[in-house]
Amino acid sequence: MKPETLKNQLDLALFELPCACQNLRRLTRIVTRIYDRDLRKAGLESTQFGLLTALASTGEVNQKRLSAGLAMDSTTLTRTLGLLQKRRWVQVRRGNDRRERLLSLTQAGRRQLEAAQPFWESAQQRLQRTVGGADWKQMKETVSRLTEAAVQR
Repeated sequence: MKPETLKNQLDLALFELPCACQNLRRLTRIVTRIYDRDLRKAGLESTQFGLLTALASTGEVNQKRLSAGLAMDSTTLTRTLGLLQKRRWVQVRRGNDRRERLLSLTQAGRRQLEAAQPFWESAQQRLQRTVGGADWKQMKETVSRLTEAAVQR
């Protein structure tokens, strides 16, 4: 979808929602489209980029820990990891416990992440400029605080 098309649709369609869940879901759909549009140029979607980034920062990690760290359900994680494995960006090996699967980035995965980085930065900077510096900082702090509070529940 072209950016101007999305803006035109949103100008016509946005309305007040009383539900925090629906407001947040609407926002994440919009933000995901912004990142996906740029990351698609590197052959990735934002979910895939997020997994590659998480694996780059954690090193080798089991699927349960990765799922918890991303607050992602295991079915979605398994499906996305399968695609990343097929592309040889992620490798899986068995842990000490035969049921445990340890995940890590391959060299090809690291190269893909590096290739995608400029596209991610472009989307990030455009969104940050749109939101504004002070609001951007406040948004990040608020989202972190709300995430921590939600996890405690």
